[in-house]
Amino acid sequence: MELTTMIVGLLGGLAIFIYGMKQMSEGLQKVAGKKLRRLLASLTGRPLRAVLVGTGVTALVQSSSATTVMTIGFVNAGLINLSQAIGVIIGANVGTTITAQLISFRLEEYAYHAIIIGVFAFLFARDRRKQYLGQCLLGFGLLFLGLGTMGDMMAPLRDSPVFAELMATFGTYPALGLVIGAVVTILVQSSTASFGIMIGLAGAGALDFQTAIPIILGTNIGTTVTAALSSAGANLTAKRTGAAHFLFNTLGSVIFVGLIYLIPDFTLWVETFISRLSLLAGQQPSLERMLANTHTLFNIVNALLWLPFMGVLKRGVMAVIPGEDMTIKRGLTYVDMRMTETPGVAMDQVDQEVVRMLEISQDMVDEAMEALIEGDRELADRVIEKEEIVNEIEEDLLEFLAGLSGNNLSEDDLRLRDYYISLVDAIESIADDADDLADLALHVEEHRLEFSGEAESTLKDLQKRLNELLKKSVVMIEKQDYKQVPDLIKAERDMDSWQLDYRRQHMERLKEGVCEPAAGIIYLEAIEDVEHLTDQLADMAHTMMEL
Repeated sequence: MELTTMIVGLLGGLAIFIYGMKQMSEGLQKVAGKKLRRLLASLTGRPLRAVLVGTGVTALVQSSSATTVMTIGFVNAGLINLSQAIGVIIGANVGTTITAQLISFRLEEYAYHAIIIGVFAFLFARDRRKQYLGQCLLGFGLLFLGLGTMGDMMAPLRDSPVFAELMATFGTYPALGLVIGAVVTILVQSSTASFGIMIGLAGAGALDFQTAIPIILGTNIGTTVTAALSSAGANLTAKRTGAAHFLFNTLGSVIFVGLIYLIPDFTLWVETFISRLSLLAGQQPSLERMLANTHTLFNIVNALLWLPFMGVLKRGVMAVIPGEDMTIKRGLTYVDMRMTETPGVAMDQVDQEVVRMLEISQDMVDEAMEALIEGDRELADRVIEKEEIVNEIEEDLLEFLAGLSGNNLSEDDLRLRDYYISLVDAIESIADDADDLADLALHVEEHRLEFSGEAESTLKDLQKRLNELLKKSVVMIEKQDYKQVPDLIKAERDMDSWQLDYRRQHMERLKEGVCEPAAGIIYLEAIEDVEHLTDQLADMAHTMMEL
């Protein structure tokens, strides 16, 4: 077989294999995606539970990359913390070996059966669930079709003296095999695809057990790149999660390779042990099955060794990536849903939660104004993320307040409940205004608009005034300080008057050609948002007066 034909065939088989794996993983995620995401998001602080969840989710979706990316997304959103994320990632390393076990059975003869059934179900089934299952079957068939193609293309390599010499070099220098495994996995963006190539080589008789071990360990390192890339634009804790994934996999692999160098005939001992283990399990110790069992055993042992030291790993990544994260906890912090039958305690908790909600909104307004003035995309994106958090707090708080038993509420409690409902509504509107300002900031950044000196000065002045007013509103609610009420009501009236002045001044600048028309439109929209924001502050003050 010509070299060109072999390379094209190998790459074609690899492409089919990767595409099939992607289809199978996507189908499985569509079948159980929401449940899996809820499972990940509902983790408790117990490390073992997190590891088991990571293992189970990865075994179901057939992709450790999908699990780690989902986990980093949850960390970035504040749904789970770093300790829980580390547990999930450790479990994902174990779960991903299920795919390796699957492909080691060499079910190529059933590939076309699965493709036929999968295509018919995917294209013609009316039930979406059946369509997704059809996608899984299609992916399964393509995976084994690609695996068979790679095996056929690599068969001549067993008779190649050059390839035999290369494999001998890897056997002599395990560290080189480790690097090769990592590099190939980085290139194909899948440790399972790398393992599939090894299964093809093993089936063709071109790879032996002792040479394959370091390469398998290298794939564990290469697969961490996906997590690192997904955490690149995320918050500090998400970056630490990606770093924990890299450290966990790399240290385990490097230590194992170190044992190969330190202990004579270590890989031979492992081969004997895995062979006997396979026989005890009633399996014929074929090379493909032994490689899959070694992969699984290594990841299980690595997970068990690290489980007691998850705290050490956490402190390690925090030392490598220092700093204080600004992640805001999603959902309610102070309110306990079990307190609906004790309104007195419940109202105290609601008060703390409302203050927290207002403080988040206060930060949003300040950051949105800063983003608008400076054209800062990162700051604007942060405001938009926080707006989702405020919306979640509003929904949870209103659900809690609505759930308070009417029979157990005194007249004072009923009045207090209505007071908090009004406050929550006003605060959510403030967050919406901040979100609108952030959208304007994104428009400014995308179109590279510049405000005139006078307009920028006005926006900075408004930013300062809003910050002072929002601080007063926090004091008013937190301490029930009625002294702040007149200032907030007066600010709303002043802003109505100022808005007219700002418009008049803007029209004069426009006539003089001092400002850009496009920037002027954004400026006027920002003034309207600020005016609406002061309306909400005045509404909160009036609500306080009625209490």
